[in-house]
Amino acid sequence: MDNSSEKERFKIIYVDDVNASLVTLKRRLSGYHEVYPAESAEMLFKALEKITPDIILLDINMPDRDGYDIIGSLKEDERYEQIPVIFITSHNDRESVVQGLTFGAVDFIVKPFETMSLIECIEKHVAESRVNKGKKQDNRQHILAVDDVVSELRIIKAALNAKYKVHTISKSESVLDFLKLRCPKLILLDYLMPALNGFELIPMIREVEGYKNTPIIMLTSEGTLTHIREAISLGACDFIVKPFNEKELNEKVAKHIKKR
Repeated sequence: MDNSSEKERFKIIYVDDVNASLVTLKRRLSGYHEVYPAESAEMLFKALEKITPDIILLDINMPDRDGYDIIGSLKEDERYEQIPVIFITSHNDRESVVQGLTFGAVDFIVKPFETMSLIECIEKHVAESRVNKGKKQDNRQHILAVDDVVSELRIIKAALNAKYKVHTISKSESVLDFLKLRCPKLILLDYLMPALNGFELIPMIREVEGYKNTPIIMLTSEGTLTHIREAISLGACDFIVKPFNEKELNEKVAKHIKKR
């Protein structure tokens, strides 16, 4: 006997650029929960303006913005950061799983999957989310990483996220607006960016109230003495030459946060 009608019907947003996948999953879950399909990040955030989902199902490989980029935006927004996200993907390698969980996903479902297994996974994480909502206190110190190369931001976040709450921005012109809303204890700032480069941003950051002494570490692929001197003279406290290793990044971040 099907008792699905007696259960609460959760609101689920499923994001996938393949329309056939959206239609199929909605059909498979329609007897149990309400599914709102979204073919892109833009459609997801438009849907979030109208409904508050209990959970988000998110495909990884999409042409406009991939799942890692989208979940990063969700976790940066206080309105959405507590909504559980499950990645649905054809990837089943360990690296993809670890990266997904590092970015804040609660679980990882590999295609093809059984309908009941997905439903059980959804119901489990919605229940856990409700129990934990408001109880989890994140005491990690906040760090802002600014780089126009999204893959670099992923590396930074993966390396630091266990110890710090890492916020990422790929558009340098958005930094000053972000600083008015958040208060990171340290800023990692790329040198070469198309709109505003790191050297241009440092004095602008120093003009924002509360950021006169915030540690700024410059990220650069051009670690010449001239660049280093210029960065320090403008107010950077240190620099890291790309490509950097995880140990060096953690050590320098810990060093300068501890000095505050």
